[in-house]
Amino acid sequence: MISKENPKVAVVGGGYWGKNLIRNFSELGALKVICDSDLSLLNGYGEKYPGVALTQSYTQVLKNPEIQGVVIAVPAERHFDLAREALASGKDVFVEKPLSLKVEDGEKLIELSRENKKILMVGHILAYHPAVLKLKELIDQGELGRIQYIYSNRLNLGKIRTEENILWSFAPHDISTILMLLKEMPVEITASGGNYLHASIADVTVSAFRFPTGVRAHIFVSWLHPYKEQKLVVVGEKKMAVFDDTVKDKLTIYPHGVDWVERSPVPHKGEAQVVPITSEEPLRQECRHFLDCIINRSNPRTDGEEGLRVLKVLSACSRSLAEKGRVVELGVRPEEKYFVHPTATIDPGCSIGPDTRIWHYSHVVEGSRIGRGCSIGQNVFIGRHVQIGNNVKIQNNVSVYEGVALEDNVFCGPSMVFTNVINPRSEVSRKHEFKPTRVGKGATLGANSTIVCGNSLGNYAFVGAGAVVTRDIPDYAMVYGNPGRIMGWVCRCGEKLVFKAERAECRACGLKYQKSGNQVKPLTVKTKPKKSRK
Repeated sequence: MISKENPKVAVVGGGYWGKNLIRNFSELGALKVICDSDLSLLNGYGEKYPGVALTQSYTQVLKNPEIQGVVIAVPAERHFDLAREALASGKDVFVEKPLSLKVEDGEKLIELSRENKKILMVGHILAYHPAVLKLKELIDQGELGRIQYIYSNRLNLGKIRTEENILWSFAPHDISTILMLLKEMPVEITASGGNYLHASIADVTVSAFRFPTGVRAHIFVSWLHPYKEQKLVVVGEKKMAVFDDTVKDKLTIYPHGVDWVERSPVPHKGEAQVVPITSEEPLRQECRHFLDCIINRSNPRTDGEEGLRVLKVLSACSRSLAEKGRVVELGVRPEEKYFVHPTATIDPGCSIGPDTRIWHYSHVVEGSRIGRGCSIGQNVFIGRHVQIGNNVKIQNNVSVYEGVALEDNVFCGPSMVFTNVINPRSEVSRKHEFKPTRVGKGATLGANSTIVCGNSLGNYAFVGAGAVVTRDIPDYAMVYGNPGRIMGWVCRCGEKLVFKAERAECRACGLKYQKSGNQVKPLTVKTKPKKSRK
């Protein structure tokens, strides 16, 4: 058995970048095996790391019961195959960027890691850089103000590759960093470039991004540059930040600003401020993080999902590059005619109607059905076999669990809650006891309200913010309080009704209603039949 306190890894690929991984995992006391097809390279490692096993056989690596983690540092076109074999063999996997060369292959690796309950981590090293982490902290704290623009240059006259273009070689680091800082995916991407050293391989590319919040960004990468430059610039409303990985003071804040004088912008500059950061090697932090994830069975900071997001952006850049800078939209599925934000997850077997829009980090589980023209906000969970009608609006942070049915035109306010079990216990499974909840046509459920399962809410019922519904609610009832009580009645347009002699007419839209006890019904206005002509 492998000791959780001392996980052992095999590094597969000892070339240009693999040598750095070998050094770090060796110094961390975790390196068990080095695997490479080049025998002379292995012999050199044998002299440098005498206690480490050497092999040319990947099969032997996967069969070795002492190896818990496999670190893959081979050319990108082999990432998918080697990672798939390692996960299928029961190994945790650290694969260098990119996760794979195809989005569908990345999705397969994520699914395989979930099925086998194995760790899948992608080598996006800047996510472990102390300066980048400090920059993220400053942005999250609002130090820079609202972010307006980000650009990144990664330039060098360095190793020219023939197996991948500059976009796939250099840009993953910058894409990963920008997505981490902004916490959102771009909705529009364009890319252009030039092939100067190889007829079919781009040496220089510029990629531009538009994000849902209005932020713009661009990434400039090149193998044809007279000097090395690795610089990321973040422009905020209050301040600007520069991360330069080629200098001693890697993170600098510029308190520049713009004043408006006589309706014209007037820039003013502040003195640059060096931000102190720790001096840990980013790769060492990344390798240690992988080992910690193995020990604690925790999710990596750059897990498969993060790698897949970067892969989707890379793929969109490649499509735009191949089509001479055509704008590529992320999140749009033309064959379905509905919008899904790139960070959302839609399981196979769902039905989604046209013109429905599903936003950031939402998850729609298999078997659920969503009608046309719906708006599913940020961080919404829609459970298995949930039925949602047409034109339903679900605001942020709502979970619609199995057993809930929302009819047409229902409105669910921010952070309102559905339950599906009356007496939940963590140690007692009650999935077979889910109680159904029906929300009638046109009903409104206010922010932070709670709907206890097993109850039915009538058509056009109105549940106030923070109310707790513990019983059936009739049509047109206005409910608030804890527990929720009927405090009045509302028209289908949402205006409060005032009854006199059991009759009411809406002051806003003119509809008329009749009340009998706790039952309210709209009055049908019948027109007189026309007299027939003789």
